[in-house]
Amino acid sequence: MTESSTRLTLDIAGWAKGLPPGLGALDLGRLAALELDLLAGDLPLPVAVLKSSALDNNRAFMRRFLAATGAKIAPHGKTTMAPALFQMQLDDGAWGITAATAAQVLAFRRFGVPRIFLANELVGRASIDAVLAELAADPKFDFYCLIDSAAGLSQLAERARLARIGRPVNVLVELGSPGARTGVRSLAQAALLARAAKAAAPWVALRGVEAYEGVFASKTAKEDEEKVGELLGRVVSLAALAREEGLFAAGPVILSAGGSSFFDLVARQLGGEQDGIVVLLRSGCTLTHDDLSYARAFDRLLERSPEVGKLGAGLLPALEVWGMVQSRPEPGLVYVNVGKRDISHDVELPVPTAWARPGLHDLPQRFAAGHRVLRLNDQHAHIAVPADSPLAVGDMVGFGISHPCTTFDKWQVLLLVDDGYRVKGAVRTYF
Repeated sequence: MTESSTRLTLDIAGWAKGLPPGLGALDLGRLAALELDLLAGDLPLPVAVLKSSALDNNRAFMRRFLAATGAKIAPHGKTTMAPALFQMQLDDGAWGITAATAAQVLAFRRFGVPRIFLANELVGRASIDAVLAELAADPKFDFYCLIDSAAGLSQLAERARLARIGRPVNVLVELGSPGARTGVRSLAQAALLARAAKAAAPWVALRGVEAYEGVFASKTAKEDEEKVGELLGRVVSLAALAREEGLFAAGPVILSAGGSSFFDLVARQLGGEQDGIVVLLRSGCTLTHDDLSYARAFDRLLERSPEVGKLGAGLLPALEVWGMVQSRPEPGLVYVNVGKRDISHDVELPVPTAWARPGLHDLPQRFAAGHRVLRLNDQHAHIAVPADSPLAVGDMVGFGISHPCTTFDKWQVLLLVDDGYRVKGAVRTYF
């Protein structure tokens, strides 16, 4: 990223949720100088925080994993939409950043991301032309997108022909499964599409094969893993066919898959380091991890791939949302000012993980059994508590989350904190 593009990620209105009132326009780069302390009560709650130690741990783990497997990563930017976190991942050697929409591609370009993998079909005149304009404006911009139909390929190739930007649009054939999102359903259809992409030169260039394996919801984890294996097997088969027929354009062949639940299987089955092959993961949630869905997925990963456990400390949850007890109207019920506008609830409800009383606790206290979120309103969490729970009005409650994507999109600013919950910086999101 360039210095000018990084600067635009710093300034924020002082009234943004989670920041102390009365700051006015704020350069987030100077936030650490304010010496704010969450546990001392310096921040208006709710607030979203990222623990720096957990981020550092997760970055180190993924570096070790990639070095051990030979895979590359283009982490999915839609998870955080936070340029400061993109920069951490690029600093760690990320091959690029993944986008889901043309709008995200344009946002990432504004942040100076040099290589973008659009893990979706690029359709529609306005979206295609916007990306083509970016490619025309910067010869160094490296861009890839997916195709899963002759109609989509034709639309993309025709807009590229009219634009005449001087180079082809890089595409990968996407393979899918019946009833499970986008992607060509059969290997035979995919082979036809790959041949059509070859014939559409010089406006497009076939650069690889892609799939997304996080679409299955079987009765057991074993069944999901079998379906993932079958899908990845088709990726390998199509790539072999396309190489044999000379369908790929010059340069490395990209085989890509990898959400945040099965990246071990992707790295193993797509082949690690092979001559002329780039195995590209797109895991977006490994940087922040979570306390629930991805934590369980990682436990399962360690069971099926014990060699990963030998890489050292695994992934840790870095993202928390803190709120304050507003009311305790009944012995077994507490209300905290964290709701659907503040925290993920699309996969499962958050979990109370710790609490603190300003002026009493220097570090968070772990909860005894029996504290759980019953439901969320827009701005309230209904929490069942034991009759002897110490929680009182004014106490702070920290929540672990499930599915980081839909917590990030609720915050303009997330605060970076040390293990004592002292504010050391911030990241801004651009949803």
